Amino acid sequence: MSIKISNLTKIYGKQKALDNLSVEIQKGEIVGLLGPNGAGKSTLMKIISCYIPPSSGQVEVMGNSIYEEPIKIKELIGYLPESNPLYYEMYVREYLNFLAGVFGIQNKKERIKEIIELTGLAKEQHKKIGALSKGYKQRVGLAQAFIHNPEVLILDEPTSGLDPNQLIEIRNLIKQVGTDKTVLFSSHIMQEVEAVCDRILIIKDGKLIADSPTKEIRKLWQDKEILIVEFKEKTSVDLLKCIDGVEMVESHDDNKYKIYVESNKDIRPMIYDFAKRKNLTLIGLQSEEISLEHIFQNLTSN
Repeated sequence: MSIKISNLTKIYGKQKALDNLSVEIQKGEIVGLLGPNGAGKSTLMKIISCYIPPSSGQVEVMGNSIYEEPIKIKELIGYLPESNPLYYEMYVREYLNFLAGVFGIQNKKERIKEIIELTGLAKEQHKKIGALSKGYKQRVGLAQAFIHNPEVLILDEPTSGLDPNQLIEIRNLIKQVGTDKTVLFSSHIMQEVEAVCDRILIIKDGKLIADSPTKEIRKLWQDKEILIVEFKEKTSVDLLKCIDGVEMVESHDDNKYKIYVESNKDIRPMIYDFAKRKNLTLIGLQSEEISLEHIFQNLTSN
């Protein structure tokens, strides 16, 4: 077991940021942590990383308790906080050399060179951190999280501020390092979570409300099939509703119709038959999966 969280609660004054949360994460998993602002994501990451203590409950990282072995856990974890605190007056290579010394890394030169290439900082390595763009500052934050080759990576909004090309590079980097490590990262970019993660956790008001493999989360929450049907000619929504198995029909532009179907019912042959009987030219028929954004909104909205 890489991370084991048991009955974790964190209270700030009268606010309960985490509420009796329990979850286990295996080595080699890349887990996406989703939730609305204020759900407790950053608080959870800070507790796992031993930056703040919980009010109650237990966290173990690679078998080490946050109460008994916090220094050991910090050695095992690479942590990129949301705020990404950096020493702006230091040069990139100077900063990484400083961190390599803090962690007691052997062969510092080789490791710094490796991590600079890994995070795409080669062109910026001789600049002061304060002179970098937001995207490159984020890369420096990732470099400091990776430099000591940790067993566990805790990344809070790691793709924040990256342009589309950088975003793809960092996505691939996270997937690459996640092959033999445990990665827990939060993001508000649903496409990133789907592209990178093996598993998704959703929390709301400090409680875990969904925990599913990424490939299965739609199956768990989508109770109806959705078909997008397009005819060359316009037809009646009421007529489409009369097809056996159709629960609801929405009309869209260009003679497109979104049809909600009873679960486990295949109405495609009936759509073909309908088009033939009504002298309609069927030019499009495809299934539409419910989006992760839709699932997130349904689970976390008030």
